[in-house]
Amino acid sequence: MALSFLYVAFVRLLQLIRLCRNEQEELAVEVVMLRHEVAVLRRQVARPALTGVTANPIEEWVLQQARNVNSALAERARPVRFLLRDRDSKFTASFDEVFHSEGMRSIRTPVRAPRANAFAERFVGTVRRECLDRMLIFHRRQLEVVLSEFIDHYNSHRPHRSLDQTPPFLMLPVARPTSHPDATQLRRADRLGGLIHEYELAA
Repeated sequence: MALSFLYVAFVRLLQLIRLCRNEQEELAVEVVMLRHEVAVLRRQVARPALTGVTANPIEEWVLQQARNVNSALAERARPVRFLLRDRDSKFTASFDEVFHSEGMRSIRTPVRAPRANAFAERFVGTVRRECLDRMLIFHRRQLEVVLSEFIDHYNSHRPHRSLDQTPPFLMLPVARPTSHPDATQLRRADRLGGLIHEYELAA
């Protein structure tokens, strides 16, 4: 218990030192990743995807991310009808026009109503609690790798209560739950240096 407390205190101290050394860059990274997310909600199942990372989320960069998302959505068999976004000033009329050109309607969330975009807000909170608050991020490339790894875990392995404890990208049939699994048949895979553990029964 004491060692765990000392470790957490040490990590927080390093984060504070890092923030003081490069406060503006670190804050910009946090803002773009945790507040200015572009959330495309799919019907029935929300599957987050990382579109880009930057320390300077200017309007041109946001427009390029919109074009990237639009290109990916154009390949879907069933078209997307709505885009739900917040009221950040970086989401300009040009941003909306990118999606309007493909027949999508852009819907802005009401003022001070985080529940209106509940899927995106919940995912941002999950990323912070389970990943970013437990790691030291030193540069953009590291942030990209960490977020990509976590999103892959989130979509392919992490259980979701709304999906009956299955992940969104489940590729295999759901196995029947085992009340007393054999511990010798249990296999663990570590991700992000052991921050996340994935378990499965050996075949």
